[in-house]
Amino acid sequence: DCKPPWLLQFGVMGDVYARLIMKVPEPRVGLLSIGEEAEKGSELVQEAHRLLSASGLRFAGNVEGRDIFGGSCDVVVTDGFTGNVVLKTAEGVAELLFSSISSAARASLTGKLGGALLKPRLRPLRDRVDYRKAGGALLLGVAGEVVIAHGRSDAEAMANAVRAAAVAARQKVSARIAGALAARSSESAPAGAAGEPLVKDRS
Repeated sequence: DCKPPWLLQFGVMGDVYARLIMKVPEPRVGLLSIGEEAEKGSELVQEAHRLLSASGLRFAGNVEGRDIFGGSCDVVVTDGFTGNVVLKTAEGVAELLFSSISSAARASLTGKLGGALLKPRLRPLRDRVDYRKAGGALLLGVAGEVVIAHGRSDAEAMANAVRAAAVAARQKVSARIAGALAARSSESAPAGAAGEPLVKDRS
């Protein structure tokens, strides 16, 4: 099971990733919960809130599921199981939305005309949520640059996954994360706040 210090480490990893890959100079880090108040959520979330509040990160507090895509923060911290559910739910909603729009556009002549006019405007939005364009997600917390591709990845997705890995390698993401975690662990070792770094030097 996930532990509060690990969620703090996830926040540190996300902060480094946002700075290097997303080019956000001061990333806002949020903690996924069921309410904005610090006392909301499980014991895990409440303790993680305390650690993140004292971490020195630009902590935006708790965020709810509806806030994830609203721009209130750049990094959302949660455990792996919950994060996986959120990602797959978002993917399903996006597919349903575009499928519904397509079906409505084909249902009548006026719909087809409207769809033809909207298509150039909708394509950038579709590309933004298309996993093929991203290629995959960078796996943080391991020694090296690893990209997790979608199980349905085609040639385009795999090519973009390789590009994503190359960008991460040039930016030395894993090494920068390891350094950030090691520095934080040594600074807070007496209090035991950060715990053992997830990234270890295997050289």
